[in-house]
Amino acid sequence: MRLQRVLLTACLCGLLQSMQPTDARADAMDRLATGQLKKLRGAIEPLQQDREPVTLSSGYTDYRAVMHVHSRWSHDSRGTTEEIREAAKAAGVRIVMFTEHHAPHYDYFTDGHRELTDGVLFIPGAETSGLQNYPLASVKNRPIESPQQGVDVVRDTGGMVFLCHLEERMDWELKNLTGSEIYNIHADAKDEPRLFAALRNPLAVVQLLAAFEQYPQESFAALQNYPADYLRRWDQLCRKDRLTGIAANDAHHNQGLHAFVADDGSFQVNDGLDKRVLTIDPEEKPAVKPLMLGKKPGDTIFKLDLDPYERSFRHVSTHLLMHELTEPAVRDALQAGRAYVAFDWIADPTGFVFQGRRGDERLPMGAEVDFDKGLTFEAAAPLPGTFRLIRNGVELVSAVGRTFEFIPTQPGNYRLEAWVNLPDGPQIWILSNPIYVRG
Repeated sequence: MRLQRVLLTACLCGLLQSMQPTDARADAMDRLATGQLKKLRGAIEPLQQDREPVTLSSGYTDYRAVMHVHSRWSHDSRGTTEEIREAAKAAGVRIVMFTEHHAPHYDYFTDGHRELTDGVLFIPGAETSGLQNYPLASVKNRPIESPQQGVDVVRDTGGMVFLCHLEERMDWELKNLTGSEIYNIHADAKDEPRLFAALRNPLAVVQLLAAFEQYPQESFAALQNYPADYLRRWDQLCRKDRLTGIAANDAHHNQGLHAFVADDGSFQVNDGLDKRVLTIDPEEKPAVKPLMLGKKPGDTIFKLDLDPYERSFRHVSTHLLMHELTEPAVRDALQAGRAYVAFDWIADPTGFVFQGRRGDERLPMGAEVDFDKGLTFEAAAPLPGTFRLIRNGVELVSAVGRTFEFIPTQPGNYRLEAWVNLPDGPQIWILSNPIYVRG
């Protein structure tokens, strides 16, 4: 179930039901109060001024990418290349990796978006059967009868396959994957049942409209939680194989509500694709009459645009360490695991480094190294925060500052998290990919 369906159900139930008292407020609803959003913006703005260039060098250039993006080729999006490119440029994104829904009338590999224009690189791909696919040749006519066969078909072309929407397939055991989503915007939003229960109250819908109008990016971020289930499963899978962790923007620009007065005077609601989802006769449901006061046929009652591409792109991204902005370089970085996930809405993480060092040798994220006593982990970020070093899914040590250093004493898969303090408390900012220290 996608966020659009959940939100539509909750909001429309709110229009059809009378106000009900509730004993507990949803955490997300608390964060969506305009006072809380104002406080959050006030805490974020100084972070940009507190940024300092990272002096620790990785030897690579940090490029910002968004993955799991849908366009007009997908049945549930109307996004054009121009709209998506402009959103990427505004958000500082250099790479857009599409995941169109499969359909028989087009070939996502040959017909999909592949170009480098205005400094933004487009790479075509598809979302099929729980997988993000980026083949190196067309697979349109290849039979796929199981998820594992789907992996094998794409990998046979030399392409990449990432496990997606883990919340729906935590028990999958697939071989030869390139990586896995470790955060998904829609999965995060779905994990707010009390928020959607609160939306049975029509006043909550009004609050949501005001919040998104005054604090659009902060409102989007109010749904964010630490992706504990995703990370737990990823850590488990990395014990068996190397899997590059990526963020899923799952961007469609199709999630919203448009309520207006229809030609016959009824209260009509269309979804983000301008399809009618509800018509209410105000004589039968007088609760909607106050919303229609002074409105004539064709007038908008309210309009809520939840996921414009720019807002989604600003929220989270996958940063790739590369030497040049080309498709082969992107594929090389993702295959090698030279990537980290960052919640860019908090602050620009560009320059973040987590690597191993052995003498003069630098070992980037994704590296597989033999354990010896000369190995040291080192990290640096452009903001001070709390570094948490995770070994095989368990926190090993934490430290506060702009830099971090640790000497491992045993083999394992080591990844790093960076946290910053915000009004609601510590918030995850950066999730690195592992360095694999073999015994």
